Amino acid sequence: MRFENKVALITAAGSGIGRGSADIIAAEGGRVIAVDNDPARLDDMVANLGERVEPHAVDALDGEAVGALVARSEAAHGRIDILVNAVGGSTIIDNPGAGIDELSADDWQAIVDFNLNGTFNFTNAVVPGMKAEGGGKIVNLASIAGRGLSIASSAAYAAAKGGIIALTRKLSLELGPHGINVNAIAPSRTLTERIRPRFEMLSPEAQAAEVANVPLRRLPDAMDQARVVCFLASADADFVTGITIDVTGGL
Repeated sequence: MRFENKVALITAAGSGIGRGSADIIAAEGGRVIAVDNDPARLDDMVANLGERVEPHAVDALDGEAVGALVARSEAAHGRIDILVNAVGGSTIIDNPGAGIDELSADDWQAIVDFNLNGTFNFTNAVVPGMKAEGGGKIVNLASIAGRGLSIASSAAYAAAKGGIIALTRKLSLELGPHGINVNAIAPSRTLTERIRPRFEMLSPEAQAAEVANVPLRRLPDAMDQARVVCFLASADADFVTGITIDVTGGL
């Protein structure tokens, strides 16, 4: 099993791509330190995945709380082998597709903070331990919006996810000499628990047009994304770093 005896810290682990990644890593022998701000989701993880999951209700944007959690986890388990930074998204503001002239300064800041600060906080906290251990895997969640390829996303979201792509590349150069691989995925619209209801609000014609635009003729679900996350988190990707993989069905 790819993750036997590995310790993986996953943020936004209670749903979506984070939950899918946790399911795979736990099923393949890993221990998951699951971070989410919704205790009910964490309870569901424990009920379904059992003792391989250690739940923590922590706000990823609270740097002090993040540092304390990482320190406790390293003391309890000896190390953190894998970090999956899954916190992010566009739907925390009322109009996720707002044009630049429709965005308020508060909306802009909320999107940038939500998509960049949690990734910084957890990466900043785990890297010293990974350096001491001589290696580790960090996987970030970007978006095709970060490549400027999503008409439906706001400029704030595109800028934030573009920042994740740039951060991933920069950290691969900085941390590679310490044996730490840093990669990312860039999903297209993915039918997670949060996004599926929004897609289903579209007319049948609009849904069909969106699917027809994808060469593989379907939209991805969380597990389509999580399988690529877990490839990058595994020994299969030991010689892969600084890469952002577009998981889009060829879009």
